[in-house]
Amino acid sequence: MFAQMNFYKFIQEGSDFMVQELLIYLKYLVNGMVVGFSASIPLGPIGVLCIQKTINKGRISGFMSGMGAATADTIYAIIAGFGLSFIANFIVSQQLILRIIGAAILFYLGIRIFRTNPAIQLRREGKKSKNILADYFSILFLTLSNPLTIFLFGAVFAGFGIIEDNADFKSVLLLVCGVFIGALTWWTLLTGVVNLFRSKFRLKRIWWINKITGVLIMVFSIAALVSVFFLKA
Repeated sequence: MFAQMNFYKFIQEGSDFMVQELLIYLKYLVNGMVVGFSASIPLGPIGVLCIQKTINKGRISGFMSGMGAATADTIYAIIAGFGLSFIANFIVSQQLILRIIGAAILFYLGIRIFRTNPAIQLRREGKKSKNILADYFSILFLTLSNPLTIFLFGAVFAGFGIIEDNADFKSVLLLVCGVFIGALTWWTLLTGVVNLFRSKFRLKRIWWINKITGVLIMVFSIAALVSVFFLKA
């Protein structure tokens, strides 16, 4: 009887420990989702590009662009979360050239968007399949061209005590997965809302949206170049 009571006590303690461990892992996942979602909300050039692609090419194109941004954020979250200082130091040491290349590509995209004719764009969509991989990789590289994101995630993880001293590999991995899920949730919501009103945009309105978006993207790229020279100084 005594042995049976000890056995039940052992099982209870074991189950309590498992529940506690599960709650800790769930906390890391939820924290990552909150960080990823919050970091994606500010509507910079990437957000403007995703909206423009959704209006011009459809929800899938906008979603894949958002997934590219979410992937880039996750890569930087991995570097910050796992403390891969040697990779972070290399990226930071090359940030001047990365930001110059990113700004140049951004300016080129701004010109292309400014010159896009929505009528021709719609005819092209009807003739050939959409190159969603190009949408994904273009936004992925553009987001990666801003290595300051490493410091954003590093500051958030450290400043809010999200990663505890005794955190194991699985905890940090769940945190990083949460960042991706949270970021992707934001881009899914954004492109979904924009797509709801896509049918209400006539060609003339889309033409003006392309002009305004193109100018905004070029302004963002010029601002990025100016910040590079300040950084160099």
